[in-house]
Amino acid sequence: MVVSWFAGLFYLPRIFVNLAMVPSDSVAERDRLLLMAGKLYRFMTPIGILAVALGLWLWFGFGFGGGWLHAKTALVVLLVAYHGHCGRLLRDFQAGRNAHSHVWYRWFNEMPVLVLLVVTYLAVLKPF
Repeated sequence: MVVSWFAGLFYLPRIFVNLAMVPSDSVAERDRLLLMAGKLYRFMTPIGILAVALGLWLWFGFGFGGGWLHAKTALVVLLVAYHGHCGRLLRDFQAGRNAHSHVWYRWFNEMPVLVLLVVTYLAVLKPF
């Protein structure tokens, strides 16, 4: 579930980059990208919910402890907020209210990569 959720978190902002670059006269391309983004968001949302639910089940069911787990949980909460923000950005695109450039979306796209690296570090090495 986590791998599939992250695939969506990596790819959806990439679609936003392409949407932000679509010329205003290219309605067909914009509609195609919006369709792709909408389907991806609807696909990745239940997978993200399952990933978080199964993670909580592991945590509470097996009683893992340590500061690393609390830090990791805080990062997962940040990812859930990122996911929700992606939904808001998608709605803005659908309504024709995009307020960001393709460069902004390129930087926005890197956030889940950085979070994944830190979460992996915390889960594997359990530094504290």
